[in-house]
Amino acid sequence: MKIPENHKLVLLNQLIEQIPLIKTFKGKWSVIKNKLNDLHTQLNDLSDFPSNNNNSLSFELLLSISQTLNDSLSLAYKCIQDPNLSFGKLRTQSDIDSIAAKLDQHIKDCDLLIRSGVLLQDTTTTNNNNGVSSSTTTTSTSKREIVRIEARNLITRLQIGNSESKNASIDSLLGLLQEDDKNVLIAVAQGAIPVLVRLLDSSCLEIKEKAVSAISRVSTVESSKHVLVAEGILLLNHLIRVIESGSGFAKEKACIALQALSFSKENARAIGSRGGISSLLEICQSGTHTSQALAAGVLRNLALFGEIKINFVEENAIPVLIALSASGTALAQENSIGCLCNLVAKDENMKLLVVKEGGIKCLENFWDAAPMARNLEVAVGLLLNLASCRPIAEVLVSNGFIARLVVLLNCGVSSVRIAASRAVYELRFCTKTRKEIGEAGCIPLLVKMLDAKAVEEKDAAAKALSCLTQYIVNRRILRKEDRGIAATVQLLDPSIHNLEKKYPILILLSIAQSKKCRSQMIAAGAGAYLQKLVEMEVEGAKKLLESLGRAKLWGVFART
Repeated sequence: MKIPENHKLVLLNQLIEQIPLIKTFKGKWSVIKNKLNDLHTQLNDLSDFPSNNNNSLSFELLLSISQTLNDSLSLAYKCIQDPNLSFGKLRTQSDIDSIAAKLDQHIKDCDLLIRSGVLLQDTTTTNNNNGVSSSTTTTSTSKREIVRIEARNLITRLQIGNSESKNASIDSLLGLLQEDDKNVLIAVAQGAIPVLVRLLDSSCLEIKEKAVSAISRVSTVESSKHVLVAEGILLLNHLIRVIESGSGFAKEKACIALQALSFSKENARAIGSRGGISSLLEICQSGTHTSQALAAGVLRNLALFGEIKINFVEENAIPVLIALSASGTALAQENSIGCLCNLVAKDENMKLLVVKEGGIKCLENFWDAAPMARNLEVAVGLLLNLASCRPIAEVLVSNGFIARLVVLLNCGVSSVRIAASRAVYELRFCTKTRKEIGEAGCIPLLVKMLDAKAVEEKDAAAKALSCLTQYIVNRRILRKEDRGIAATVQLLDPSIHNLEKKYPILILLSIAQSKKCRSQMIAAGAGAYLQKLVEMEVEGAKKLLESLGRAKLWGVFART
């Protein structure tokens, strides 16, 4: 490309000629001379590129180089004219070091500009015969290729030039990323992430916040998350600093990125050990509505890891989460309940702590205020985890949660029905509660679930029924259901995988004393299924097969 570097080469050569005449700080000036020789090579390489619209990309760099060379030459003349440096030795030393640093940066920027390949690209705007402006490239006119070239161009611009130039470039990159997910994938493939992470060290707050915004956008595209994860602790440290002291906008964007990164145990450990939980809890208390919900979402992910739970206790997180579940937005409430659910899982002490801090009342209020059944899956999860502790389960029953579960067993969301069935199983701790559950109308609804499409739903319903039918009145309710016995027998089919056969066997054993029930089981094909299960040594299969009576079964087998 034709660039006016003659002037710069003149300045550069003049400076090289003057350096041997300088009598002070000779070592430092010798280092500068070596850097000037390197820069001379870089400028010659730049002159070999063809002219195109990307001249603007190098124009600012060349102006900056010119300014540095002028400043250097001026300082060199001063040092030659006043060898005693009456204007200040320390100041002169500082000025020389500053020039050396600038020359280093110029050499790196030139090298980057040459290696990036952007100077070989022609993105000029031309007019077609109709006078309509159209974008052309030297290799392809496809939209994807245009985006790839633009992304590479912007990523290069983010690494050279001053803050004003970088700020404009990151605005353009954000616009590109927001258009669609494919643009995100293209930008990531062009190396956007390492560049954006380096910008998080920028002294310009505006650039730093926009870099966080761009990283958060990338984190929302599933197939790009691995590139963020690869940045490791460096990226996490930057994001944690943002949630500690960034603006409200920056905190929101940092939380979005942290949500994507906090599913990894290593990252969760790093966030917990670097004070991230404390900062996230502070956002939950005093952040914007959006940032509260996002921060609670990160905490929800972190709570999945047992070794991190001690950090929640140390930071007194439970009261904060309970308060947010009562006063935050719908998403903030859901995430805080979800976080509590994860915290109490397999942790008896945490369950007692949550109850002590008002967790049951908080759960009750959230449950009763939820607009739709779908929003209650996380609440049922918390109930399920709390109910595994017998004293807490008794309190839950006394607070009317059986009736609440019955409503969900008849809702239109499979995942919620499954969670409710599992919660019913946890609340079956004594005959009295089994009686209450049966009287509340659970049995017909669970029988209906045995015919569900999802094997997971069939399994959850069978598991709940297997314990409820230990109470005699519940067995009578089951027997009266048209599909009760037939649907249960169908679950014995060995071809249905991922379903615990012991649960339908327990249900059928509970009613096998009835001759009528045994006949219905045989008619539904229980014999053939049970023989296969006996061969597979499934628990209870042999006992049920024997209870059906061998004589009657052989007649059935002969016909099949």
